[in-house]
Amino acid sequence: MQLKKYTDYGLRVLIYLAAAEPDERATINDLSSVFSVSKNHLNKVVHHLGKLGLIKTWRGKGGGFSLAVDARHTRLDTVIRQLEGDEDWIDCLNPTCKIYSVCDLKGIIHAGKEQFYSYLAKYTIASLVERPEEIKVRWHIDTQELNDES
Repeated sequence: MQLKKYTDYGLRVLIYLAAAEPDERATINDLSSVFSVSKNHLNKVVHHLGKLGLIKTWRGKGGGFSLAVDARHTRLDTVIRQLEGDEDWIDCLNPTCKIYSVCDLKGIIHAGKEQFYSYLAKYTIASLVERPEEIKVRWHIDTQELNDES
């Protein structure tokens, strides 16, 4: 199983915002520079995170976005389900599988998926940023290296 790039980018945005100072706003340019991800992809992710109520957004000059939730209480399983969509991992009915009625694969995969999410439920966004000052320094170094190469 592999998470979608969309989910990966969404988690990166949340980590970045959780590591930021409470009154600090990030921009698409900031994130694009730090993560080397296209602005177009990040715009879609940020828009979705805003619709989910996970981030606050401001438009125009001085705009940007910040975390809208308490990172200590925002569980990874919930965020990943929201970003991934919670569809079945196996679709035995499209097209209909000839052995569907006698096969246990769907039930086994479903149980594994629930164990996966149960494990993630032990962690929050805050779990990912226990050393925010080190995260910010690393991002600053990477961003500076990118700017120096230009």
